[in-house]
Amino acid sequence: MGRKKIQISRILDQRNRQVTFTKRKFGLMKKAYELSVLCDCEIALIIFNSTNRLFQYASTDMDKVLLKYTEYSEPHESRTNADILEVEYGPPQHYSPHRASRKDLMSFRATFLN
Repeated sequence: MGRKKIQISRILDQRNRQVTFTKRKFGLMKKAYELSVLCDCEIALIIFNSTNRLFQYASTDMDKVLLKYTEYSEPHESRTNADILEVEYGPPQHYSPHRASRKDLMSFRATFLN
């Protein structure tokens, strides 16, 4: 049996929000580690929580990865929350947080996971 899909919106209860942040932060860092090992790529992950506390993960040396990033001049992919929402739910006037169509999910996978 699968897990219940949660609505992605800000968690109002501070304690629940902190617990969720801690768990998801660990999960995100674990995924970054797995991606770096499986695909032999360099990853730098920078997170600031709601109180501006810094958390970071780097598959190699953070300073070297950030220097490489700042010196990179070729065209590259760059995504924001708005990009993810648009792929998943369509243009802003059509956002529906309840359900994305199968076509939208396939488009999301093709765009971001390949």
